[in-house]
Amino acid sequence: MAIQILPARLANQIAAGEVVERPASVVKELVENSLDSGATRIDIDIEKGGAKLIRIRDNGSGIPKDELSLALSRHATSKIHNLDDLEAIMSLGFRGEALASISSVSRLTLTSRTPAQEEAWSAYSEGRDMAVQLQPAAHPVGTSVEVLDLFFNTPARRKFLRTEKTEFAHIDELVKRIALSRFDVTFSLRHNGAVVRQYRAAQTRAQEEKRVGAVCGSAFAREMLRVDLEHQGLKLSGWITTPEGARQQSDLQFCYVNGRMMKDKLINHAIRQSYETSLRADQYATYVLFIEIDPHQVDVNVHPAKHEVRFHQARLVHDFIYQAVSSALSQACHIDTPALNDAAFHITNDEEQDESAEASTSSVPERIWQAIEQTPAYPGRTGYEKPDSDSRSSQKDHQVKEATPSLREWQPSSRQAERKRTNDKGDNAPTAAQVRVYQQLMQTPPMHDQPHLSVHPEKNESVDFAEPIEKLGKAVAVIQGQYLVMGSAQGCVLVSLKQAEHLKLLGQLDASHQALKSQPLLVPLSVKVSPSEQVAVERYHDLFLQFGLDLQPRTKQMVMVMGVPQPIRQQNLQLLVPDLLSYAALTLDEDAPCLDHTQLTLWLSERVKSAKTDYTLSEAIQLISEIEQLWQGKLPLQDGHFVRPIDFSATIAALTS
Repeated sequence: MAIQILPARLANQIAAGEVVERPASVVKELVENSLDSGATRIDIDIEKGGAKLIRIRDNGSGIPKDELSLALSRHATSKIHNLDDLEAIMSLGFRGEALASISSVSRLTLTSRTPAQEEAWSAYSEGRDMAVQLQPAAHPVGTSVEVLDLFFNTPARRKFLRTEKTEFAHIDELVKRIALSRFDVTFSLRHNGAVVRQYRAAQTRAQEEKRVGAVCGSAFAREMLRVDLEHQGLKLSGWITTPEGARQQSDLQFCYVNGRMMKDKLINHAIRQSYETSLRADQYATYVLFIEIDPHQVDVNVHPAKHEVRFHQARLVHDFIYQAVSSALSQACHIDTPALNDAAFHITNDEEQDESAEASTSSVPERIWQAIEQTPAYPGRTGYEKPDSDSRSSQKDHQVKEATPSLREWQPSSRQAERKRTNDKGDNAPTAAQVRVYQQLMQTPPMHDQPHLSVHPEKNESVDFAEPIEKLGKAVAVIQGQYLVMGSAQGCVLVSLKQAEHLKLLGQLDASHQALKSQPLLVPLSVKVSPSEQVAVERYHDLFLQFGLDLQPRTKQMVMVMGVPQPIRQQNLQLLVPDLLSYAALTLDEDAPCLDHTQLTLWLSERVKSAKTDYTLSEAIQLISEIEQLWQGKLPLQDGHFVRPIDFSATIAALTS
């Protein structure tokens, strides 16, 4: 067939399908237009499920007489004018398609009056090929849109409408969702002349919660928790329910982005992940949440019906929602904090309570553990919590399991029991050798002028060189992913990249001369503490601030982590901070020395370790460059666990024999 331009009527009816799917679609577009006009009252009249009549009346700003005909034209809108407006949309409607598309498949009458006009005017259109007819009308300030005989000129579309009851149920659900998005607007909904819904404008928090209860039901109202969190232009507010408020279907999940109703997969996944360990597989969380974000950071023009958005920083938004909801639930003591059971954040002094904690945890269903292990990564989730998918390193997997407790091993006992196990191994507090070595390292001049010194914590082994190494030379190659061959004036040497990482951490965590800069957390972390840990937080508050650890007591049993220094930003703070407070509480004992800069630096450097085990040559060179800048000629080049000379004599002898 030959290529030809479609008739205007046919093209408009195809375009109408983008917006007019069913009567509820018409109601959505018209009510959103009313909200954009600044209306504070919207009346919705429906007859025969919307197939016969849809009438929307508001008290908004109205449409001037000379713009009524234009309002029914395609791509005509007052909400955007250029590309910059499209990149920062705050209105609900913006495409200029709604009225044109609706009028192309119905008999539409648009009546409006502005405050500046003495009389109202009405525009009538029947199908897109009909000219718009204007005539005076009686109408208060505002706008009314009357849609008669929907799909009268497209019988195939009309045939696919459901029963009157079903179509009105869709409209009713839509009005509920819109009513939750604008508490400051009064809504009324009538069907076949009978008032079905009436939501009065809310001025106070109590009135807002009353509307939430009216829409979501009394069960939701009984179990709901308030969420209100803001950080650097990203705000989350609204209500969630405890796990007891979960339902067997997802009919009470309401989410809004800048006032726009959303059914976004990213948002739903973040919320579902927050409830993951507290709901069964057949349960759904219930919530009414509002996300406010810079309009430049979100694209709403990605779906014809505007049901979805695209965030420019999707991961940031996902993690913000996840942590905010998780924190709200954990603070209300309704679920465990992410990645760990509540017992892992709380010290009990009664051994019987420890035993009861173990007994209660042992009854956790296997499904819960599977859900935790299969959960995708999120901030604070450490490497050992993720299943290792590398089938080539079964031996390495076995070593990791032996060296690091799994989630099952972390779960049963309180942190005090875990601390006791750690103390039995002697790995909690810095050793005397570590303290002595670190103090020497911080106080000595450049190492080539000093006697042999080792930074190894236990063996304190040094190596005798024919001539002391003054500086490292050119990097040659990486051996087994963990050792770097380098040149020097004394010959080739082998550098341990693992020890280089440790030296890097020691340098980054040194706060003896200048305080470390605290980087605010995207979402403050709440940590439950024992009385002794609370005392430790207060006693060592200045010391923690010196290290960039901003810990703010909130209650007698809760401390908020507001910021941490850059070297530990990527660590699992939900494990690290509670363990730090446990260690700090130990130093309050009469027989233990007080916590100081040296001990805290060494403790953090031992706990904050890089998971990297395989370096490329460029990464190794970058690491050596960083530690040379950090230590400025004070690297322990005589330490046998950091640098070793390479003896080629045997190889040369073999070549010359």
